[in-house]
Parts: sequence; structure tokens; C-alpha cells
Amino acid sequence: MSGSVTGSTRPATGPSTHETGADLETVQRVTRRVRDNIEKVIEGKPDVVSSAIVVLLAEGHLLIEDVPGVGKTMLSKALARSIDCTVRRIQFTPDLLPSDVTGVSVFNQDTREFEFRPGGIFANIVVGDEINRASPKTQSALLECMEERQVTVDGTTYELEAPFMVIATQNPIEMEGTYALPEAQRDRFMARVSVGYPVEAAEIAMLNSHTLHNPLEDLESVTDAAEIRKLVGIVNQVFVSPAVQRYAVALTTATRRSGELMLGASPRATLHLIRASKAVAAIAGRDFVLPDDVHDLARPVLAHRLLPSVEAAMTGRSTSAILDGIVASVPVPDGGQS
Repeated sequence: MSGSVTGSTRPATGPSTHETGADLETVQRVTRRVRDNIEKVIEGKPDVVSSAIVVLLAEGHLLIEDVPGVGKTMLSKALARSIDCTVRRIQFTPDLLPSDVTGVSVFNQDTREFEFRPGGIFANIVVGDEINRASPKTQSALLECMEERQVTVDGTTYELEAPFMVIATQNPIEMEGTYALPEAQRDRFMARVSVGYPVEAAEIAMLNSHTLHNPLEDLESVTDAAEIRKLVGIVNQVFVSPAVQRYAVALTTATRRSGELMLGASPRATLHLIRASKAVAAIAGRDFVLPDDVHDLARPVLAHRLLPSVEAAMTGRSTSAILDGIVASVPVPDGGQS
């Protein structure tokens, strides 16, 4: 499905067309480098790699949910290594404490004062492995970090440096020793993606590239935190017409009114949908969002936030299938600049 660009042009405000074009070329050039770098490690999954980059530029967080052994953690590490910035990995286990994530104040015998020792969340990119293996108490330590990009310990608030992105993995099959992510936690992830099994050719290529050595060890950074911050600023300037805004709101409103859903999409989901659409538009070289951008992002951005009704769950209807029906029922407007 493709929306036609019709209607009047958008208001002539902000930077000149020449400056905007140069900025968008920068976005395309840098994202192409990052994508090519990740694909040295992740074989045959361009859509998943693109989704990770979109979430990064949209200042969101990514949940990678899939069975073991398909490269969830590898994808997370490859994205982190592609950017010359601070990276921390947190292995979520049942005995992980909230202070291990946020940090803790420790009494210094020499100065006779408490000193703050930062936890694993203090990094530009935080890889949370098997996030659903930590207790709800520990998972709740991420709520303030992910939404407000700050940490409060003993009444003192510490800002997290931009860019800040949490990339979490979880296994939806093995449920022993796991805790379901609370709704508030899931709602803070901008998108959920599944890596999936590779096609035969990609799996054969993986055998050649991964058996002799670990390709992650050869991966070098192709950009840095300062450049990512610049790209985020460019993405924020992408224009979203009132018609596209109404379309995004119509999609999330429809999920709240559906009789097949017990919990619909939140206003935060609408915001995430628009921000991700702006990143997609910028990567495509456009300074405006098309309705198709919003349409194509509906499943990765909305599906993980929804809860099916009891009746829908009993009939085996998945939230993704319900969402697909809802998206199909909402009319797509024409154009994106008017």
C-alpha cells in the first residue's frame, strides 16, 4: 500500500530546502554505514536491522523477542559496537537487584560521606539480556530510566547521557523461571521485533563466517554518540501533517474500542508511532511522514502493548492478528505534506 503525495505543500518554516537536503543525506549516509556494519554479523535480516536503527534515531527502546539461538544478543551487541559510545550489558537473572541496575550509595570511610556508584544502566546503549528472568521489582528499576532518562537514588537524581537506548531480549518459549513483563514496562519499549530463523543461504554463510572466529571481535565503530545526537535532531525536524497525525490517533483509538482487546494502545504508543515514522521518513530521504510510514510501523510499535480479551484468547486469536484487522479497517489518508 502506498500513499500518494498530494495537497498543498507544508508551511515554509525551519531550515532551507538546501540545508534540509544536506541533513537528510547525512542521515542516509550514516545509517547506511551502521546497517552495513551490523549485517557483517547478522546474515539475511535487513528488516530487523533497519528496525533497530529506526528505534535508535527515534530515541526509543527495542524489545527483541524470539527463540534461543537466532541472534537476539548478537544483534544487540552489533548495534552497540557500531557506535563509538559507552555500552553496558546487564544479564537479567532472578537474583539481580534494582541497585545493580540503577546504582547504589556507598559510605566512604575516608571522606565520611556517601558516594554514588553507578549501576549498569549508566551507558549510551544498555543491552539487557533475558529481561524477563529478573523479578518485577528489578524490572521496575528500569521504568524511570527508560521514560525520563534519569535515575533517582536516595533522593538524588542523575541524568543519563544521550543517546540512551535499552535493547532488551527475551525468550517467549521457555517460561520456567521467567516473569511476564508488566504492562508499564512493555509500553516503554518503542517497538518489538523478532529475528526469526535465517533462510538457507544466510545460514550457510553464517557457518563460514562464525565457525572460524567471532565476527563481533572484528566489528569496528562507524559513528559516535555525537553524530547520533545530530541525527536525532534532524529526525525531530521531520514534518508530520495534521492528516497523518489524525491517522495515527485513529489507529490507537481503534485498539481501545475493539471488543477483542482488553487493553488498547496508550497515548505513549501514539507518540512512539509518530516518532518512529519520522525516523523512517528521514532514513528514506524525506522531510515529511507518509501515511504508509505509520501504517507499516503499526505492528512492531503497537502489538506488544495490547492484551486480548478473554474471549479472543480462548479462540486462539493473537494480538498481532487482531491488530492487523484493526489496521485494515482504518482508512489511510492520501499524501503526507498537506
